[in-house]
Amino acid sequence: MHSLNRFPCRQWFAVLLAAFLLNTEHCLPNTASAAEARPNILFIIFDDWGWSDAGAYGSTWVKTPNFDRVAREGVLFKNAFTSNPKCSPCRASILTGRNTWQLKEAVSHGGYFPEGFEVYPDLLERAGYDVGLTGKGWGPGDFKMLAKRARNPAGPSFDKLTQKVPASGIGRNDYAGNFGEFLQQRDKAKPFCFWMGFVEPHRAYEWNSGVRLGKKPEDVKVPAYLPDTDIVRRDLLDYSVEVEHADAQIGRALKVLEAAGQLENTLIVVTSDHGMPFPYVKGQIHEDGFHLPLAMRWGKAIKPGRIVEDFINVRDFAPTWMELAGLKPHAQMTGKSLVNILRSDKSGWVENRDTMLAGKERHDIGRPNDLGYPVRALRTKDFLYVHNFHPDRWPVGNPETDFGNCDPGPSKEVLKLLGGHFYDLCFGKRQPDELYDLRRDPEAVNNLAGDLAHRENMEDLRYRMMQMLRDEQDPRALGEAAIFDTYKYVGGRGKGYETWLKAQEEKLAAELKAKLEASPAKRARQAR
Repeated sequence: MHSLNRFPCRQWFAVLLAAFLLNTEHCLPNTASAAEARPNILFIIFDDWGWSDAGAYGSTWVKTPNFDRVAREGVLFKNAFTSNPKCSPCRASILTGRNTWQLKEAVSHGGYFPEGFEVYPDLLERAGYDVGLTGKGWGPGDFKMLAKRARNPAGPSFDKLTQKVPASGIGRNDYAGNFGEFLQQRDKAKPFCFWMGFVEPHRAYEWNSGVRLGKKPEDVKVPAYLPDTDIVRRDLLDYSVEVEHADAQIGRALKVLEAAGQLENTLIVVTSDHGMPFPYVKGQIHEDGFHLPLAMRWGKAIKPGRIVEDFINVRDFAPTWMELAGLKPHAQMTGKSLVNILRSDKSGWVENRDTMLAGKERHDIGRPNDLGYPVRALRTKDFLYVHNFHPDRWPVGNPETDFGNCDPGPSKEVLKLLGGHFYDLCFGKRQPDELYDLRRDPEAVNNLAGDLAHRENMEDLRYRMMQMLRDEQDPRALGEAAIFDTYKYVGGRGKGYETWLKAQEEKLAAELKAKLEASPAKRARQAR
């Protein structure tokens, strides 16, 4: 007799059902048991916050007690980076888990969010997470035309509540309050993933607000790439006011989580999209431009007080969230999950991730024919190698367009008035290659590319960089760079560009008038 006949029909069906459930348990991330194991994720991102401007990194003139708490009760990363130091390219990389040269139109600042790419909030939502956004998500740019998205790629917005602010340049969004509104309306049976996007410390600032609020210019540490003047110091203080305001929102968000009973089951991530909005930093492939602050806290799941040296890229976030949600990273994601580093009890070099690519194409318009300034770079433990593909172009935009890839502000005006060393360093044309020894020159201001003693090292770094870029299918490394200049730009050109354009039109009109005045036909008419 066949062995199947030993089981009554109902018993056999029960066995099959049990086997099916056993085999599919890990494919159902939205079951109750899986939901209990999956953490909530609170992703907090500053807009234009420099990596070293936090107490946890040794700053004494920018006070960040709440970021420091997250670092103290979790893990502080010393080497976190964005591959592209501008708002929308960095945020696209965070959302998709890819480097920006792998993201078509999203490589440009103020461009279009491309079609054909998944974003982690959508993936987590489909896997049973409640998702939300307050403040700045992906942007600036257009996510509707190509991607056909009805909402920001970072999630549905919760921006109803406002608050009083200490300076007029600060946004009035009540970040923690709106996060609380999200927690109130969410499905309590589901884990959540929430994006809290500060608009601070993006310019413009209320001039002298730092001094007005009791700060002292003499306390500021002026970086080596800026002139040490009173105006620059006061400008940096005004920047610190906005950093500290945003840091206070972290503290309020922690209290909201605690009141909801979700503090210990929430992975809290605090970072920035790139460096501070000052010359030589934001939008530039320099150390302080793409080096980021980063700290994470996750209750008992992270051993507190750890400091990790491994190189972390923002494209590593999405595959990390996917793994924590019990999902496989999406096939498009080229970042590497951080879960093993988070769960480790080690400090220092945990997985020995010790190289990082960076680069950019077109940021803000300010050159003839709207051309970009393509750059690629390789960062190692000791060196930063940078290759400028078109050193004939102005790296921050043309002078007549007011250097559009540098935000307006007092420090920028000081450089324009002073000229000389700092003007050339921040705005002047650059050599094809740049090489910085970060052990001796941590702010990367002394270019060693012309030093024969470093030539062999530089050539090795260039070779390694190009090989890595080819492996990532970067069109710039595959002889297909022309594609980058075809991507349309939707961002504004800025007042400087419009002033220059009007002047060019007036100049052209005057030249045409002069030619007409000098034409033989007109002289003949006047002689009659």
